[in-house]
Amino acid sequence: MMFHRGSQYTLALAALVIPTIAGAQGFGLNEIGACAVARGFAVTSAPCEDASSIYWNPAAMPAKQGLSVLLGAASIKIDGDFTRDTTLRRYAATPPTAYVPHLFLNYGMGDFAYGIGAYVPYGLTSQWGDDFPGRFAAKKASLQTVYVQPNISYRINSDWSIGGGPVIGHSTVELIQALDLSSQFAQAGVTFGNLGIPKYTEFARARLKGSAMAYGVNLGIHGRLSPTLQLGIRFLSQLSFDYNDADATFTPTPTGLVIANAGPPFQVAPGTPVDALVAGQFVGSGALVGQKVGTQIRHPAQVQVGLGYTGFENTTLTAEYDYVGWRSFQSLPVNFQGPAQTSSRVLEEDYNNTSAIRLGVEHRLSPGGVALRAGFAANSSAAPPETVTPLLPEMDRETGSFGAYIPLMGSFGLDAAYSHVFTPGSRGRIDERVTGSSQAAALALNNGAYVLKANIVTLSLKLTY
Repeated sequence: MMFHRGSQYTLALAALVIPTIAGAQGFGLNEIGACAVARGFAVTSAPCEDASSIYWNPAAMPAKQGLSVLLGAASIKIDGDFTRDTTLRRYAATPPTAYVPHLFLNYGMGDFAYGIGAYVPYGLTSQWGDDFPGRFAAKKASLQTVYVQPNISYRINSDWSIGGGPVIGHSTVELIQALDLSSQFAQAGVTFGNLGIPKYTEFARARLKGSAMAYGVNLGIHGRLSPTLQLGIRFLSQLSFDYNDADATFTPTPTGLVIANAGPPFQVAPGTPVDALVAGQFVGSGALVGQKVGTQIRHPAQVQVGLGYTGFENTTLTAEYDYVGWRSFQSLPVNFQGPAQTSSRVLEEDYNNTSAIRLGVEHRLSPGGVALRAGFAANSSAAPPETVTPLLPEMDRETGSFGAYIPLMGSFGLDAAYSHVFTPGSRGRIDERVTGSSQAAALALNNGAYVLKANIVTLSLKLTY
């Protein structure tokens, strides 16, 4: 191997791409209350008889008199893999099981209801093994967001009510990513790849971690068009999270490579370890010393509208439409505040708005007793074909679910739901798109197929008093 060294290295952080973690939002979390999950999330028009309506339709609370508490969590296990075109090798994703909590409290008194909810509408983690070549785009990407919503709702008359409240969001983001030595610059205009270092030679791992706050609003309208037909509308505004002080840290990964020979203008003794040549970049004023990074991630607005029918005895049928404004996620800045300032740039994502059809059914075996539920939801993909990456390979998906409500002793009850996410798979890439490249050039990077599925169990304990 011929390997040269100039008087100074310029290790641009060409691989560190933090904002595309928002790709995980394209697999947004709807697991908020086991009743809603079991009914295919179609609960805006004919709400569940619990306090989760603070999220699903904040106007529907006046019908619930007295104190209502809902506490629970969803266990989400995602399985996925990537199969590369050239080798047909399959790389399995390794994300941990996620446990996503929810908590709602509501008190109804006359025509008013007052409450508060804490829930997670966006998040999840993608993670890949050490042998996955796409780890240079993302080895681990985690987004965790909690919304807290005080709520007030008012019954205008016997048929119609309105409600809503401010949303306070707190978000943490973490990215772990391998850095490829071949794409770094040994001197101006000359990369280590030009000097014989093969592609996907990992020499360091980058870890970015930051947090941010954002504010929005959740509003709803609920009413009866007839004694057996209900209408519900919900609007959750966009929240923009500014990660202005995120920490970027770098850990060297030994390559074990040595210099076989070298020539002008580089003077390196044969047998010199490559790791020794780059070690200086991790100390002092080197480009891979811990530093600050800033970016912005937008959680898109949601609109859900639907109809609920109760004309069959002890049975509720719902059909609803959900719209999410992912088009707001078109491009994002990456602003380094340390030695890597020259690597600041804008990333292109080009997300599309998404639509979903949601269907649900609930049948009560007796008033206030055991309830059986089922649901189905079909969602379009937010990411276009040129933006399907290891961070979270977004694709069209369908969700089938079922569950039940079981009364317990006293004022307690248990809601349980199981749901399975089906996907057809999607072609995608493992390499980053060059800023400013055309759609055709970005599509040309697609070099394999992603497949995802998920199994979800949701439990909620309900107290009414």
